[in-house]
Amino acid sequence: MTVSHFLKIEFSNMFYHRVFRSILLLGLCFCVLQSIGQSRVNSPYSRFGIGEVNDRNFFASQNMGGLGASFIDPYGINIVNPATLASLQATSFDIGIFAENSGFRDLGETDYTRLWGGNINNLSLAIPLQNKLNDLLDRKKRDLSFATAFTLQPFSVVGYNITTEDTSNEDIGRVIRNFSGNGGTFQFTWSNAVKYKHLSFGANLTYLFGKLNFNNQLLFADNLPAFTTATEASVGVTGFQYNLGVIYDHHFNEKAFKDQEAQHLKRVSIGLYGNTTTNFTSEEQQLNIVRQFELVTADIISTDTIGSSAIQRFSGVLPSELGFGVTYYYGEKFAIGADFVRNGWSQFNANFVNNPLNSTYRLSIGGFYRPNYKSITKYFSRVLYRFGVHYEMVPTEDLPANNGKRVTDMGVNLGFGLPFFYQRKISHANLGISAGFLGRGTAIEERYIRATFSFTFNDDEWFIKRKYN
Repeated sequence: MTVSHFLKIEFSNMFYHRVFRSILLLGLCFCVLQSIGQSRVNSPYSRFGIGEVNDRNFFASQNMGGLGASFIDPYGINIVNPATLASLQATSFDIGIFAENSGFRDLGETDYTRLWGGNINNLSLAIPLQNKLNDLLDRKKRDLSFATAFTLQPFSVVGYNITTEDTSNEDIGRVIRNFSGNGGTFQFTWSNAVKYKHLSFGANLTYLFGKLNFNNQLLFADNLPAFTTATEASVGVTGFQYNLGVIYDHHFNEKAFKDQEAQHLKRVSIGLYGNTTTNFTSEEQQLNIVRQFELVTADIISTDTIGSSAIQRFSGVLPSELGFGVTYYYGEKFAIGADFVRNGWSQFNANFVNNPLNSTYRLSIGGFYRPNYKSITKYFSRVLYRFGVHYEMVPTEDLPANNGKRVTDMGVNLGFGLPFFYQRKISHANLGISAGFLGRGTAIEERYIRATFSFTFNDDEWFIKRKYN
């Protein structure tokens, strides 16, 4: 076999690998876009504001409580603090899905009503803009490095169906009120980061888009010939957000580790990120309807409808955010950290939201333990065992039934990072489970258990300079 023939075969194989991966990526993007219009949550708390706000931490970080401000993973993606991307050692592709079982009960009740939800959580590709393998082969050390990333994930989700019945007026009879909503907003984020020695800076530019649907209906159940009223509103949301971040990675025993006098590199990373308020645009189509119903074979059907609709455009304000965190690492064996985040939801303003929201705070504590990542004979010694807890306030309005008590989310998180070889590269399958209470001791209490699953594929062949002797 000639050298030219060998090169043709190798470049042909490279070409087909690239084509296959591109087709796979486009297929996954199509699946995500197809799921955009599907409700992936069942929670009465999603009726407040713009919906239930999604956690931007990917599942590997969520399984540690959510250490997005300060955690650096050289083979994982973190866009919460975009500065961490500059420490990537290989191109990474991450896709995550989840399934959640939630139980709801009113204050004073003992039984929970169980509901299921779930969907795709994120799709992300992050690329270091210089190949680390080239530097290793050329024995070159860089003080300056760059990275970029593209991410598609939900920003907020609406999914609720609440029915109340009033029998206080005997002349009218039963009055049934139904409130329902669905839809959500999504974010496409372009991230960039630069690192000089141990200090990194990063920025996210995010485009928001989506549609929210709200339906309110009043039905006089014992007087079906009476006309009832309903309001149906469809709100399209578009806008831009930005996010800036900085992180410093300090090494305590770098010289001893390089001289092989220390087995593990001890270091600490300190991260800070945030953004100010930003504007968005909403286009609202509201349909006011008057209907008449009648009872036919035990089913209530609409017999007459009178309606009017109008389309209006409004401007709104999204809240500011500030996050801070610290994480300590003991080599590749152990890490523990804490993050604190404040979201200024009291600054949120939108025409389709009638009541003001409350600002929120989140505290996360967690980390990982890995017995021996170099082990050859014991697979489970190379597994990442992740753990964490979180405490978070929910951006609801002040509810009279809660007697001034804030709605909080308290939960525990556990996960496993399972290494596997893909095209001779080490990647990870991330399994996790979260359990907690939402609104404990308030008018509506929710307890949930969420199973998460994600793949993180790594590839160090992007931008590689091939040499042939």
